[in-house]
Amino acid sequence: MKNERLHKWWPRMWRGAAFALGLLAIASSSPAQQPLAIFDAHMHYNQEPNPFYSLEQVLETFRRNGVTGILATSRPNKGTHQLMAAKAPGLWVVPFIRPYRQRADIQTWFNDPTIYDLVQEEYKRGYYRGVGEFHIYGKTAGAEVVKKIVNFAVERNLYLHAHCDEEALLILFSHNPKAKIIWAHTGFSTPPVRVAELFDRHRDLVGELSYRSGITGGDGKLAAEWRALFAKYPDRFLIGSDTWINERWFSYDAIFKTYRDWLAQLPPDQAKRIASGNAEKLFGPRKGE
Repeated sequence: MKNERLHKWWPRMWRGAAFALGLLAIASSSPAQQPLAIFDAHMHYNQEPNPFYSLEQVLETFRRNGVTGILATSRPNKGTHQLMAAKAPGLWVVPFIRPYRQRADIQTWFNDPTIYDLVQEEYKRGYYRGVGEFHIYGKTAGAEVVKKIVNFAVERNLYLHAHCDEEALLILFSHNPKAKIIWAHTGFSTPPVRVAELFDRHRDLVGELSYRSGITGGDGKLAAEWRALFAKYPDRFLIGSDTWINERWFSYDAIFKTYRDWLAQLPPDQAKRIASGNAEKLFGPRKGE
C-alpha cells in the first residue's frame, strides 16, 4: 500500500519540480538568451474572396513564431484593414497600400489610371506607411501611372515595396531620386557585389530577403559574400515570409526557422537589426504619433 501511494505521488512531485525549475530558468535567463523578435517585412493576407486562414489562425501563426511586427498587405486591401482593426496584443502592424484589387491587376496595374485612384482613396484611411508590394519589370516602370505613384509616395514620406528587376529599380529612382524603396527579394539572384553597388548609390534602398538565393550553402552555413554584405550593411536588410500562396502559410514555421538558423551565425547586433531592428528604424512612429 505504501509503495502504491508513493507510485501515485511521485509523478505529481516530479511535475511540480519541473514546473518550478522552468520558472527559475525563465526568471534567470538573460535578454541575450531570449529568442530574437521577428518583423515579417513581406506578408500578404490575401482574400479572393475569402482568406485561407482565419484572422485568429494568422495571429496565432505570428505568436507561435515570435513575430512581433508585420509589414501588412493584402489583395484586395480588406485583409490589411482587418489586421489593423484586430489591434492584436504584442503585434505591431505596419500597413502598406497594395495597388491590386484582384490577381489580374498584377499584369496591368501600371497602365491602369484607376489604380492611382485606388491608392489615393486607400491613403485617406490615415494609417498607411507605404505602397506595395507591386510587380514591375524593365521599361514598364516608366509608365505614367507608376511615376505618379512614386511621386505620391515621396510627397507623403511613404515607402515603396517593389518586386522588380534592376532595370525597373533604376527607373523607379529616376522618377524621383528621393524615393525610399524596399526591394522585394533583393533581386532574387542579383550578385552581392552588385547589391553593394546599388546600396552605395541609393541610400534609401533596403533589401528584403524572402526567396533570396545564395545566402546559405547546402549545409545551411552563411556564404562568405553574404556574411561580408551583412557586416558592411547591417542596417539595410529585412526578412519576410511572402505568403503569396497558401503553401507559404503551411511553410511559415520552416521559413522562420531557416532565418533563425542563419541569423544565429551572425554577431548578435547584426542579427537583431536584420530580424527586427531595421524595421523599427524604418517604420518607427512618426513625430506626434
